Amino acid sequence: MKVMLVDDHPLFMEGMRNLLETHEIEVAGVAANACEAVEKARLLKPDVLFLDIEMPGYSGIDVIIPIKREVPGVKIVMLTSFNEDEKLFEAVRKGASGYLLKNLQADELLTLLKNLEKGDAPLSPGLASRLLDEFARRENEKKPDVSVGHELTGRLTERQIDVLNLAAQGMSYKEIGSALELSARTIKYHMNRIIELLQVENRAQAIAYATRDRTNLLNK
Repeated sequence: MKVMLVDDHPLFMEGMRNLLETHEIEVAGVAANACEAVEKARLLKPDVLFLDIEMPGYSGIDVIIPIKREVPGVKIVMLTSFNEDEKLFEAVRKGASGYLLKNLQADELLTLLKNLEKGDAPLSPGLASRLLDEFARRENEKKPDVSVGHELTGRLTERQIDVLNLAAQGMSYKEIGSALELSARTIKYHMNRIIELLQVENRAQAIAYATRDRTNLLNK
């Protein structure tokens, strides 16, 4: 895994770099602002990019789409010091794969990073549920008469809906596999198919898509 760090606080960035390198995770490069992030991402082509949400000039959210355009396969994880629901929603909508608070413990960060490598979406505790609530609220406002439950039932298999249900509860692929008596690889395959069928970019968006159901399909 090749990682890139973008943050305008040198002390924080250096501490995070030291932590990752101590655990044999390659830090390919760093950037101190959003514009520099786009340029360096183009050159370094990282697998994972940790992107500070608040920076002078352009914010991290402003450059998610340009970075994804330059490096389509990169997984962008937003970093912030605050629980900012509006910005969380906007970041995931634009293609971010996850969203972490800077006050996470080191072992939590490393675990989330390992899960990201396996395909899980890293979301700090408590942020996932608010993200889903916000997606659901907005989509219901936009389409109050659409039954997404019927839409999902028509597009996904019963097994795929089960996988979404457990993923929405914050389970990892391994945990979902144990619950459904399937391998983690099979669960990852199901999630990739779900993402493809729903025409979304990542797991977080797939879960959010499902929560639009006003009949609360995933909690039945």
